[in-house]
Amino acid sequence: MENNNNNTINKNRLNKVVLALCKPESYSSVYHQGKHDTSMPSVEELSEIIERLRAIIFPGYFGHSEVRPETMSYYIGSNIDKVITSLTEQLKRGNCFTCKKYGIEECTECEKKAKYITQKFIDRLPDIRHLLSTDVQAAYEGDPAASQAGEAIFCYPSIRSLTSHRIAHELLILGAELIPRIISELAHSETGIDIHPGATIGERFFIDHGTGVVIGETSIIGKNVRLYQGVTLGAKSFPLDEDGNPIKGIDRHPKVEDNVIIYSGATILGNVIIGKDAEIGGNVWITYNVQPGAKILQSKVREVLFDDGGGI
Repeated sequence: MENNNNNTINKNRLNKVVLALCKPESYSSVYHQGKHDTSMPSVEELSEIIERLRAIIFPGYFGHSEVRPETMSYYIGSNIDKVITSLTEQLKRGNCFTCKKYGIEECTECEKKAKYITQKFIDRLPDIRHLLSTDVQAAYEGDPAASQAGEAIFCYPSIRSLTSHRIAHELLILGAELIPRIISELAHSETGIDIHPGATIGERFFIDHGTGVVIGETSIIGKNVRLYQGVTLGAKSFPLDEDGNPIKGIDRHPKVEDNVIIYSGATILGNVIIGKDAEIGGNVWITYNVQPGAKILQSKVREVLFDDGGGI
């Protein structure tokens, strides 16, 4: 008898909770009703797509380890075929999520856009691989603990994160909606490295250790740049519109020129320029331009030049 009463109480409580959660005032700000009768993108499917692309870019390291030069075309072709089908569907879902049109009959535009982006992206795979190959070389040359370049490919969070970033960045440039951000956040969760897909990064880029690195949306990083753990390339402030909301899409993050090294814990904020060949010491806070060749040191934030030790 007591158990029956408890079951009744539990059911009553459950019904009360369900009714509360189903009130419009409760769910209206967090509910999504799919447009065009289309589901949200699948995080699981996107994870699989990234792994297939990783296997395409680095054959033998990921996916089927027994791939040989004589079977390369079959292996690569098979994976690309699967990526095309899956990526097109996920891009379509991402497009529908942000689409301003309603109605199932209007969904052809989102699908056409997805097919176009997928084909253009596939065309870019050789260039993406080239960029990543330079990142691998920079990791190997920049870390005395690396015994060979393959160790960086297989083990380093920097290369894993950059693979996802270079994929996401290319998709964003091509006009993909939502999907690039999901890809970047998957890499962030996995590696602790947070790179917005909008950030532009040149070749031979290396993040040593990696944990806690943040690179904002409008950051531009030149060639042969190295960061250490805990570095932030962020925004100094967020200009507001007349309604008090942050203005979107403005240039608000650092521009890092070629051959710069930024050591652990450094924070660089705002639309500032870190000049070519500069070195930024650990734990410094920078909100101003740094001249080419300068060294910014942690102790009293001393600024010296490589050539004569004078101030900037």
